Amino acid sequence: MSLPPGFLDELRTRSSLSQVVGRKVMWDQRKSNQGKGDMWAPCPFHQEKSASFHVDDRKGFYYCFGCHAKGDAISFVRETENVGFMEAVEILAREAGMPMPERDPRAAEKADKRSELAEVMELAVRWFRLQLKTGAAEESRAYLGRRGLDDAALERWEIGFAPDSWQGLWDALKGKNVSDELILGAGLAKPSTRGGKPYDTFRGRIMFPIRDARGRAIAFGGRAMDPNDNAKYLNSPETELFDKGRSLYNVKDARTAAGKGQPLLVAEGYMDVIALHSAGFEAAVAPLGTAITENQLAMLWRIDAEPIITLDGDTAGQRAAFRLIDLALPLLEAGRSLRFVMMPEGQDPDDLLKAAGAGAFQKLIDGALPMVQLLWQRETEGRVFDSPERKAALDKSLREKMMLIKDPSIRGHYGQEIKDLRWKLFRPQTGGRQAMARGKGKWQAAPRAPLPTTKSSVLAAATDANATEHLREAVILAAFLTCPQIIEDFESGLEAMTCTDPTHRTLRDIMLRNGPSGADALREKIFSALGPDALENLLSQRHVAITPCVRNPGNIEMASLTVAEELAKLEATRGLDAEIAEAVEDLSGVADEGVTWRLSEAARAADLAKRSGQEDKAEYDVGDNGARISKDERSAWDTLLGTINFSKSKGGG
Repeated sequence: MSLPPGFLDELRTRSSLSQVVGRKVMWDQRKSNQGKGDMWAPCPFHQEKSASFHVDDRKGFYYCFGCHAKGDAISFVRETENVGFMEAVEILAREAGMPMPERDPRAAEKADKRSELAEVMELAVRWFRLQLKTGAAEESRAYLGRRGLDDAALERWEIGFAPDSWQGLWDALKGKNVSDELILGAGLAKPSTRGGKPYDTFRGRIMFPIRDARGRAIAFGGRAMDPNDNAKYLNSPETELFDKGRSLYNVKDARTAAGKGQPLLVAEGYMDVIALHSAGFEAAVAPLGTAITENQLAMLWRIDAEPIITLDGDTAGQRAAFRLIDLALPLLEAGRSLRFVMMPEGQDPDDLLKAAGAGAFQKLIDGALPMVQLLWQRETEGRVFDSPERKAALDKSLREKMMLIKDPSIRGHYGQEIKDLRWKLFRPQTGGRQAMARGKGKWQAAPRAPLPTTKSSVLAAATDANATEHLREAVILAAFLTCPQIIEDFESGLEAMTCTDPTHRTLRDIMLRNGPSGADALREKIFSALGPDALENLLSQRHVAITPCVRNPGNIEMASLTVAEELAKLEATRGLDAEIAEAVEDLSGVADEGVTWRLSEAARAADLAKRSGQEDKAEYDVGDNGARISKDERSAWDTLLGTINFSKSKGGG
C-alpha cells in the first residue's frame, strides 16, 4: 500500500516519541529533562542497568549508546511490537487520531480476512476452555494437576481440551454462523477426502493457545492424551495468521518481563515455559516443536541481546544446541549473541524446578556458557589429539566455523578465544618428570624452582599467571583516567586489550564509550557502573600510584608516552606467547633451527620492550654465561629445551 506524500511526516509530527517509548521504559528522572524533550532510560532492546537509551523528542529520534539501536516512532513500534511497517503506521495513526488513507481493495480485503480469522480463533479458545470443565476432560485435568497446574494456572494460560470427536468444534462454530471458509482458513478443521463433512484438526488433546506479539490468538498446540498417538504434540497448520517459523510461545508477556530486566530464557516446550513462569522466570519463550529458525532468532534478539538457551540434558538437547550454533554464527553482531544452559542429564527445566527449586535453576543461569565455549566443546569433546594430523584437523574445523562470522571484530575475538582454549588444551603441564600424557595430547615438563632474585618482584609475587599483563592494563587504564582526552588517539590499542579481569573490562568499555565526554563525566559513569571503590582500588595500587603520569594528572605528553610504552609491552608479550604456542605445535621430533630462531627473536622483542621501561631488576635472571636474561626469554628457552630433551629421550637424536 502506498501512502500519500506528507502523511508520514505529519504522523511523526503528531506522535510524541517520548510517549510512545514511555510505554516500554522507565525514564531516568535524574538525567531526563522533560521540558526540553531530552529523555534517558535503560534500553528496552538489551539488558542494562544504566540509562544509555536517549530520546530526542524534538527531533523525533532515539539512540542507544550501548547496543546502537536507533530510529523513529515507527521503527520503535515495529521492533517492540514485532509488526510490519504498515501495521506500525496504523497503530501510531490510531493513537494520533489520524485516519488512514484509503487502501487498495485487495489489501483491505486481506486485512479484513485476517481480522475475521482472529475472531474465529478467539471463539475456538473459549470453546476449548469450556470443554476442559466437562466430564470428558477428567483424565486431562488429572494430568494437568500432576504437572502442578492449579486452577489459576489453567486460567492464566487459557488451557483447554479438544474432545475425541470428529466434528465437535466444527459443529460449535457452525452453530455461531461461522463460514466453512473461515473455519478451514483458521486451521481448525480439515476437508474430508471422502466427500463428507470437514473434521476437527485437534481431537483428544490438551490445548495450548499460541498468541502473537500483539496478543492475538493465531494457532494452537495440542498434547495428545493417547500414549499411542503418533504425534505427542501437534501444532496448527500454517495459515494467513500463523507462520510456525516466525512465532514463539508466550512472546508478548516474555517481552514485557525482559523489558523489566529479567533474562530471556528459551525453553523447548509449553510446559517448560509455564513452569519457568510459575517459578518467577517470566521472560520465557519456546519455539513451536521445531529447531529455532533464523526468523525466531531475530525475534529473540529484538527482545534481548543475549538470550539464554535452556536445553534438555540429553543427546537430542545437545544436538539442538550444536545446530543452533551454526545458524547463529553468521548473524552475530557486537553485543548480540547467545548463552547456553544444559540441564542435568535426563531433566528438562520443569523437572529441575520441581526437584531442586528456583534457586538451583538460577545457579545454572548464572553459569550459562558463552557460545564460543559450546563451539569449542562440540569440536573437542570425546576426541583425542595425540598426533599432528588430528590437531591440524581440529584447527581446520575451527577455522571453517569462524569464517562463518561476518563481523570482523567478532571474528577476531573468537579467534583469540579459540587460541587461548587451544593453548590450555596443549600447554606444557607441570610434573615430577618429563612425560607424555598419553591419550590427551599433552606433554609435561619438569618445573624449575624460582631464582632468589625474583622473589621480591611485585609481578612474581602475584599468584595469577597473567599478572604482568594485568598490571600493565591497570597502568594504562589509570593513565587514561588522568588524561581522558588521549583516549581517541589510542582507541584501537584500548579495544585490543583482552582484559581478563571483569573490572578492567568494564573500565575499558566505559572509557571507549564515554572518554571524549571529559574526566568528570567519565568518573561519574564509572561510579555509576562499578560503585565508589573501583577508582580508589585502581589508583591505590603501588605500581599504579608510582607511575609518573598518575602523579601528574593532566600531563598529556607524559600520559601518551606511558600508554604507548605499556601497549607496546603488552603487544610484545602476546607475540612471545603466540610464538611459543606455535613452536610447541611445530615440535615433533628434534627441534629445528627455524623454531629456535623464532623463539629467540620473539623473546628478545619482549625483553627489549621491558628494558625500555626500566623494569624492576627482579624482572631479570642471570644466565649461565653471566648475561642478563628476561624472565620471558628464560621461560621461552626452558620450554624449548624441555621439548628438545623430551625428543632426545624418545630417540630423536
